[in-house]
Amino acid sequence: MADKPDLLQRPRRFYKVATAGPAKGDGVGGFAVLLDGRTPKSPARSPLVLPTLALAQLVAAEWEAQVEVIDSTAMPATRLAFTAIDRIRETRAEVAAEVAAYAGSDLLCYWADHPTPLVERQKRDWGAMLDWARAELDVHLVPASGVIHTAQSPAALASVEGLALTLDDFSLAGVAYGAGLFGSTVLALALRTGKVTGRKALELSRLEEIFQAETWGQDAEAVARAEALAVEAQVLERWFAALRR
Repeated sequence: MADKPDLLQRPRRFYKVATAGPAKGDGVGGFAVLLDGRTPKSPARSPLVLPTLALAQLVAAEWEAQVEVIDSTAMPATRLAFTAIDRIRETRAEVAAEVAAYAGSDLLCYWADHPTPLVERQKRDWGAMLDWARAELDVHLVPASGVIHTAQSPAALASVEGLALTLDDFSLAGVAYGAGLFGSTVLALALRTGKVTGRKALELSRLEEIFQAETWGQDAEAVARAEALAVEAQVLERWFAALRR
């Protein structure tokens, strides 16, 4: 019964079929989500047009999956598309600075000082990702032991910010979202390039939590949270894969 008021507040599904196709109109490029042939608008009243057909199909599939009402909480790709369309275009510099700020406290740079098996796993797995970022992205982040904040060099953060500014709006939206999801700009960038899968990126971001579960046992609440995060990570993986097509 408690869910009924919420359901009543959500808009009813007003279309028969959701598809994707070339955007129409003079000077309009890209691919639109089509609800009975018409393109829905973002909250800021911009048409829901994506840069690739695969990405438009990913978003359209969320609209098609709605039943009686439109549940935006079950449409992560649509929400990310709206962010790219409504926010990124107007605030690219600010979002790039956010991405750099996540790099400034990147999870992969905070290694434990004990126990030894956890430290060794972090050095191996997180160290490999930092090495990759250094070699492939020219992003030089320095790890430290313990939880006390260790400032990264201004040059390293400037490099991350500059890299973020080279991304298109939809990639930048995904990287900013991923940096928050994983607590790591490096993992977000690795997912964007296909270096890791969404599940692998999430596992790396939860390395200490996974180690503790292996040592002391699983917690039901933590398992449920991890499963919810896995859905988001997999959607983000599909988002970046669709952008590359």
